[in-house]
Amino acid sequence: MTTRKILVTSALPYANGSIHLGHLVEYIQTDIWVRFQKMRGHECHYVCADDTHGTPIMLRAEKEGVTPEQLIARVWQEHFDDFSAFHIEFDNYGSTNSIENKECAQDIYRTLKANGLIEVRSIEQFYDPVKNMFLPDRFIKGECPKCHAKDQYGDNCEVCGAAYAPTDLIEPFSAVSGAAPELRNSDHYFFKLSADSCQQFLRQWTRGGSLQPEAANKMQEWLGAEGENKLSDWDISRDAPYFGFEIPDAPGKYFYVWLDAPVGYMGSFKQLCKAKGLNFDDYWKPDSDAELYHFIGKDILYFHALFWPAMLQHAGFRTPTKLFAHGFLTVNGEKMSKSRGTFITARSYVDHIKNTEYLRYYYAAKLNGTMEDLDLNLEDFVAKVNSDLIGKYINIASRCAGFLTKFFDGKLAFADGKPLLDSAIANGQVVSDSFENRDFARALRDIMALADRINGDIAAAAPWTLAKDETQREALHDICSRALHGFYVLSILLSPVLPALTSRVARELFGLDRDFSWADLAVLPTRINAYQHLATRLDPKLIEAMVAANQESLKPMTETQTAAKPAIVPIAETISIDDFMKVDLRVAHIVNAEHVEGAEKLLKLTLDIGEAQPRTVFAGIKSAYDPEKLKGRMTVMVANLAPRKMKFGMSEGMVLAASGETPGLFVLSPDEGAQPGMRIK
Repeated sequence: MTTRKILVTSALPYANGSIHLGHLVEYIQTDIWVRFQKMRGHECHYVCADDTHGTPIMLRAEKEGVTPEQLIARVWQEHFDDFSAFHIEFDNYGSTNSIENKECAQDIYRTLKANGLIEVRSIEQFYDPVKNMFLPDRFIKGECPKCHAKDQYGDNCEVCGAAYAPTDLIEPFSAVSGAAPELRNSDHYFFKLSADSCQQFLRQWTRGGSLQPEAANKMQEWLGAEGENKLSDWDISRDAPYFGFEIPDAPGKYFYVWLDAPVGYMGSFKQLCKAKGLNFDDYWKPDSDAELYHFIGKDILYFHALFWPAMLQHAGFRTPTKLFAHGFLTVNGEKMSKSRGTFITARSYVDHIKNTEYLRYYYAAKLNGTMEDLDLNLEDFVAKVNSDLIGKYINIASRCAGFLTKFFDGKLAFADGKPLLDSAIANGQVVSDSFENRDFARALRDIMALADRINGDIAAAAPWTLAKDETQREALHDICSRALHGFYVLSILLSPVLPALTSRVARELFGLDRDFSWADLAVLPTRINAYQHLATRLDPKLIEAMVAANQESLKPMTETQTAAKPAIVPIAETISIDDFMKVDLRVAHIVNAEHVEGAEKLLKLTLDIGEAQPRTVFAGIKSAYDPEKLKGRMTVMVANLAPRKMKFGMSEGMVLAASGETPGLFVLSPDEGAQPGMRIK
């Protein structure tokens, strides 16, 4: 077998919050794949880092009365500890606020500038006169110029879905200080993504097999047809004050966080190179024979499949071998929710469940290498762990190991060893192919099918009955040896998913001085040590306690918390019943819901309100809802709103949703039994 050189990364978690169960989908997926490659004997390095720059970091540090450096150091340790608790083993876990990352980011910028791909333009933007800072769009709020909803962000209305410039807001104010912002001009630096060289390269690269089919299709939508230039130049600068790296030869100008964040892969790997004596160029130069894989969420495809490869290509570096994008996590079929207790942090899971390999196993059983969303059904989680891991896998050793140590001094004996090895190697090849393709769900199905066959053989032979008859010692020895060889094979196959448990099996039960390797499938074990308890059933009460502990919004508020509760927006001025009756509210059936190409906030809804033809409505609810979960739902819409021409098409109404100062957006639904077209009175 040829040894491969592989560099693997996961997306960098932002240093402004805790790791939660949604984040862990990606890091568990990546860790399983990396462990598999290392077990196969390949030279595989896994690097990651905290993403530490940007306005939110600066403002949070100021609010907490610490420096940004102190804040990111504390969060780094929290993140690292959480990852370690879930057995996610990085070869290097760094920070984007490192000297290595600064050098890489500035070198890339200088090369892009020398190649004519950086342009300086004066732009007009809002400035906070109290905080003395230019405001990003999301830090400006005001009244929507379209539907007049209050407290909307500077780029998009979450009520009617309208997209606009911050300067279009009515009575805008700074979300940082509350002050009325002033319009000022500032020079900004742009990466010319619209340049012909970038356009042509990206058309070729996105079709070249580096993306999953569904991701490649999405890129073609964003790129447009041949000859059509749909990509805009990318603003890569921010004005002081800003926590980040200053742009070379541009005092007071800083790299936008999304420029140096992916460069953080390079910075973190540089640290690993220094520690292990690796050659950076062997992995990052265009003539590299190494493989480079990025595991990411589908929500950041735009940056990783367009900006990042274009930057690398035009700065003289190699591009990724492949991007592996995964879907979002839902819990019990819905978005993670603090009110339901399903917005669960990694630390909360550890505190309540403790055994983190249970979650690794469950996620693996759901991951199939596509961009499909996956659901953590908590009831199914308990059932699957107890059925598969305890009832099938652990059950084999717990039923048979004791007979081997009691009657045969722990020695295994096989009448026909070669067929057993042939079977083990064959099973290993099937599972290996699935792991390589990131189809962990198929791998675990095949592993558990093998466990079922072994348990079936044990049940048929009934060693507990054979043990009572001294004349059946040979038969007892044979079935128990076969069962423990099967357990040995299962443990090897499960090692990427359950590294801590299988390490105990290798060392404590089979007496190895190391963890399993994939090559161990070709070796017959000869003896075992006394069996020690390996795992317990997952108690549903632990899940209930974890959910209850996370239902923050349902807990009684302290006086301090009550005082800090956001104020409800004042009730609007009084209207007459005649005014209200002018608004025709109808029950609507959501026939279809889909993403809108190029829109960060909008979903395109097809609504049936009993008319001959369904209506199209663009709604700014993308941040809160998976379109697949909206299909088939009933909602309420304004049916007599004048159609409005939007950038993405004609919107023929408005769906109703509730929102406030706190995060969250909630589409309204009528009670059960309401039919499309019914009027709301």
